[in-house]
Amino acid sequence: MEKFKIKNQQDTRSGFGEGLLELGRKNPNVVALCADLTGSLKMDAFEKEFPERFFQTGIAEANMIGLAAGMTVGGKIPYTGTFANFSTGRVYDQIRQSVAYSDKNVKICASHAGLTLGEDGATHQILEDIGMMKMLPGMTVINPCDFNQTKAATIAIAEHVGPVYLRFGRPKVPNFTEENQKFEIGKALMLNEGVDVTIFATGHLVWKAIEAGRILLEKGINPEIINIHTIKPLDQETVLASVRKTKCCVTAEEHQAAGGLGESIAQVLARNFPAPMEMVAVNDTFGESGTPDELMVKYGLDTPDIVRAAERAVARK
Repeated sequence: MEKFKIKNQQDTRSGFGEGLLELGRKNPNVVALCADLTGSLKMDAFEKEFPERFFQTGIAEANMIGLAAGMTVGGKIPYTGTFANFSTGRVYDQIRQSVAYSDKNVKICASHAGLTLGEDGATHQILEDIGMMKMLPGMTVINPCDFNQTKAATIAIAEHVGPVYLRFGRPKVPNFTEENQKFEIGKALMLNEGVDVTIFATGHLVWKAIEAGRILLEKGINPEIINIHTIKPLDQETVLASVRKTKCCVTAEEHQAAGGLGESIAQVLARNFPAPMEMVAVNDTFGESGTPDELMVKYGLDTPDIVRAAERAVARK
């Protein structure tokens, strides 16, 4: 795991902004819509360079989703942008009816997800969005881990025909994956091969899983660490191959335990290879106002929490 070095600290929403701009230069069918949060979503560079392909809908998120669905009929590839809470909870009916049920090629791009939204508090810290989106038939759900991977995912989803939910965040986090990487939807990434326990992590928890892996190695536990950037479709082959080897696992995510990555992996294991499993996630509670670091510690989503979960999983084998 020493191969993973922090290149810098960057917010994943800026990865989305850079990816969208680069994509706009490559693909004239890409258009962008935003619900009065252009700066927060880092869509301002796209707006400046392609004003005729940018649509400011104001604080009218439901209308934004409807407009995006309609644009696909003419062959456009619309990227919608607002906070994750407004991208999903506020407009769930429009997404279900106009995008998912109608199988429209809309890319729903959501920033400020999870507890790391921080000081804005529980009303904005959506922790249910992955579950809401993954339950929609035909919806692809992607949760990248850093700036570089978010940029790559933003570009890659334009080639995927069908609705996509792309989730990212506000705080600056370690940027450690490769620049100009190829992003493959639905393919998990092996970060460290191990034999004692598998750690499946997504989003901001991937770097914390790497930190936890270093501590576990010092304790004599060799973890296999896998970055699950695509929660749906889940890479079941990689999940099962790893747990069949290690015989136990941990999932780590910035989301409710109910409905998230852990639940998806639990279903796969229950049907194919039951094994001891621990979940690092928020447990049936809303968040609160605080700094991202404070909240990750309080709600049990920090590096030591992954270490303890891995030790519990190993002890249950």
